[in-house]
Amino acid sequence: MTTTTTMAEVPGLVGTELGSSEWHEVTQEHVNLFADATGDHQWIHVDVERATAESPFGGPIAHGYLTLSLLAPLSSQVLEVTDTVMGVNYGLNKVRFPAPVPVGSRVRLTASLKQVEEVTGGLQLTLAAVIERGGGDKPVCIAEPVFRYYGGRAA
Repeated sequence: MTTTTTMAEVPGLVGTELGSSEWHEVTQEHVNLFADATGDHQWIHVDVERATAESPFGGPIAHGYLTLSLLAPLSSQVLEVTDTVMGVNYGLNKVRFPAPVPVGSRVRLTASLKQVEEVTGGLQLTLAAVIERGGGDKPVCIAEPVFRYYGGRAA
């Protein structure tokens, strides 16, 4: 489910659940590409044989920061502000990884709009975001991402 709105309507959505993204499968190829991009080749992520034999998770798991990086694409499935010129990731207020993401898992984002502030040329939105794993009993990521949406030339 996606909330589609305009810049003028965004402040009225504070406290509202925006929706949930589609399910996204975390594959070993995805994990390996992330390891290559970041230089984080820790065996619990990329060595399937060793992770299956030695890790407490029973197999390889996704990097926490890979899970976090999914906030941007999954957020775009949850909130669409139609009259913006652009949106940017502004930062994070809080992040926790309460549970691992085993490779092969499906994850999705559910988010609420926590806060809206005016900034030069647009709005700053803080979300209360939860990434859950299909079949999991705890969230895999809880975060407060901050996005800026601009309606004209950004300052």
